[in-house]
Amino acid sequence: MQISSELRALLTLPRNVAIVSHRNPDGDAIGSALAMRFYLEQYGHKVHVLFPSDYPEEFETLPGAGDSLIWDISTEECKQVLQKKELFVLLDFNAWSRIDRMGEYMRQISAKVLMIDHHLYPEPIADFMISDPEAGSTCELVFQFIQEMGDSLKINPMVGEAIMTGLITDTGSFKYATSPETLRIAASLVERGVDLTLVQDRIFNSQKEQNLRLLGHCLVNRMEILPEYKTGIIWLSKKDYDDFNIKRGDTEGIVNYLLSLKEVRLAVFIHNQPSVVKLSLRSKGNLDVQEICRKHFNGGGHKNAAGAYSFDSLKSTLQKVKDLLPVYKEAIYKS
Repeated sequence: MQISSELRALLTLPRNVAIVSHRNPDGDAIGSALAMRFYLEQYGHKVHVLFPSDYPEEFETLPGAGDSLIWDISTEECKQVLQKKELFVLLDFNAWSRIDRMGEYMRQISAKVLMIDHHLYPEPIADFMISDPEAGSTCELVFQFIQEMGDSLKINPMVGEAIMTGLITDTGSFKYATSPETLRIAASLVERGVDLTLVQDRIFNSQKEQNLRLLGHCLVNRMEILPEYKTGIIWLSKKDYDDFNIKRGDTEGIVNYLLSLKEVRLAVFIHNQPSVVKLSLRSKGNLDVQEICRKHFNGGGHKNAAGAYSFDSLKSTLQKVKDLLPVYKEAIYKS
């Protein structure tokens, strides 16, 4: 990772900065945004963190999360804040479309743009771009960025805890998308005083009763295994959303339960949102679900973890997924 002299000069003098991450922010989006905020504030920057939509409840106790501005909730306040910014830091996304109307508004403002991201196919949306699809998370890149700036001592426990949140969530608690570098960073954070057990406990042991009941419903009533294609599918209807009062973030991680089955190589979670049907795909081995999402469902992501959406009905989308399985059968069996 190389940082230009222009970017160094921009960051080492106090500026008015907005840090932005993608719609439906996950642990990596929230963790990287807060880590960058706490880092930049040590240089005297005035920093606001903004998300297009609200974040899951399990991240509410992460220090600094409650200060974030949500475009869907406080649109006018977000606009007023963004108008005054000299620098936008875009984290964990690489196309304006990932932040919808917020992106349309930001493109009209003459601020410098820094993008740090680990997804495939970045669009030319930034003056300074750090993109590495091989990285396990954007938080990993934020850690490397701070080090490359020569600021290792600025990775204090607050910065470290936020970075650890992204490392854990985007690697499934270090079960996938890991590398020696990822594990070295995690070890370094622990050495700096980050409580790994505390971060894990906050993320995974703060569920509500209804979340556990929803998971039971998914596994008993909404799970279908197709052994001839080594595939598992879980789906949720609008009625399920009403019956279980499902809120944003309540379905996070459900798709991963399918991969716990020995013979399942492809896991698909399909859920009926108010205006679209959303899909989350996960895989084992070399099966590229990002390609499936990009080619057939207006989506993208990583090789083993990707997301997409469909404007067809839930029933039609479910059938389309099943119709595609013969096309990818050879790739599934080779994975």
